[in-house]
Amino acid sequence: GDEKNDSWIFSLAVLLSSTLVYNSVGTIDQDSMEKLHYVTELTERIKLKAKATADDDDSAEFKRTFPSFIWCVRDFTLKLEQEGKQITEDEYLQNGLKLKKGLSKAIMSYNFPRECITNFFKYHKCFVFERPASTADLQRLEELSESQLEPNFVKQTHTFCNFVFKNSQTKTLAGGHCVTGRMLGNLAVTYVESIRSGSVPCMENAVLALAQIENTVAIQDALSVYEAEMRQAESTFPTETQDEFLEKQTQFQSMALKAFMGRSFKDDKREYQGQLMRDLHHKNEDFAKRNEEASIRKCQDLLQVLSASLEKGIADGEFCKPGGHKRFVQEKQKIMETYNNSPKKGIKAAVVLQHFLEGKKHIETAVLKADESLTKRDIEAQEERIKKEAVERKLQEEKENAVQLMQTKKEQNRRLEQLAVMLKEKMEEEREKFLKENQWMIDEKMKVILISWVHEFHV
Repeated sequence: GDEKNDSWIFSLAVLLSSTLVYNSVGTIDQDSMEKLHYVTELTERIKLKAKATADDDDSAEFKRTFPSFIWCVRDFTLKLEQEGKQITEDEYLQNGLKLKKGLSKAIMSYNFPRECITNFFKYHKCFVFERPASTADLQRLEELSESQLEPNFVKQTHTFCNFVFKNSQTKTLAGGHCVTGRMLGNLAVTYVESIRSGSVPCMENAVLALAQIENTVAIQDALSVYEAEMRQAESTFPTETQDEFLEKQTQFQSMALKAFMGRSFKDDKREYQGQLMRDLHHKNEDFAKRNEEASIRKCQDLLQVLSASLEKGIADGEFCKPGGHKRFVQEKQKIMETYNNSPKKGIKAAVVLQHFLEGKKHIETAVLKADESLTKRDIEAQEERIKKEAVERKLQEEKENAVQLMQTKKEQNRRLEQLAVMLKEKMEEEREKFLKENQWMIDEKMKVILISWVHEFHV
């Protein structure tokens, strides 16, 4: 194949995998090392940071980011022995990775691929496989059943598969964030597009691009959770009290935040979280308005039914006769009493009743003045009562609005406290991952320094 394409494919495999399986034929020797020249080109094919500095030591960072390395040697015919003693497959690999002493060009060329394998990959594992079948059967290998394969090969294959399935870790990004299948697909697209454009894939830029995609989708998921729950609750609107509505609102907002935090990552400046809170605020206001509108509709429908007799009396002129005002007041009181005793009117019950009574005030005044059975003094007393009731209703409405506002502010404070707790937990989790990674990086750099000192001392 095309050497350049093969090198890019190898680089993509390193970027996207958590366990890299490399297979070769025969033995691990200088020839097989030279064929694995792709590993020596990784620093030319992969950038860790968009802006690297001369002081950056990338060896530990590569090792933290790159996958585990498994070398599979097929058609292996040697005995796993060293100086007459049996050795393991891993020891065989470590022997093959040992460096030669010296600084000549030939020795440095010999050591370079071995140093790359040692320094770039976290863990190293080796498996050797005998030939799967006889020479004659190799030509029709795909037709053979497992029972027709060499028993040792089958055993070695099962050992290899069991190890990979048991020990391979989930692909992670800087900060310890696990990569899902969807995220892996987005990473692959980002890296391939970078290669196609002639650029060197940059892991930092790819992670930032992925974070933008994931955090944007995390906002959408969170809003979908909130909206789905609230739409289901909307079937029970209007709520009897403002507290009942705010309790639902807070519960669903908490569910939305959990959904967001479960998917978001690298939102270091909390930009996406801030956007989510703004979007949730708009949706909160929208559903609060719907709850109020449901209350208004229900109360208006109820008053329309209850006031049917009153409206008919007004239309028929029944209250324009002597004693009509008394009957009007009695009818109005009956409506108010039945209305106030009716359940589930919602948070706008008092406001709707106030508007209803305000709308009837001028009619009551006209009825009052037309009632010939009342004296001037009676009329003045009733007019004073009407004004007093209007003022009391206005004060009651303002009082209820103030109570609702206080409840809303109280609930907002509770939400902020809840958000602060969730943020603290998220930040603590990220801090622990960072400290764990940081300690691992320090340990790896110390190993590199010690190995360098030992090598220089022997040279």
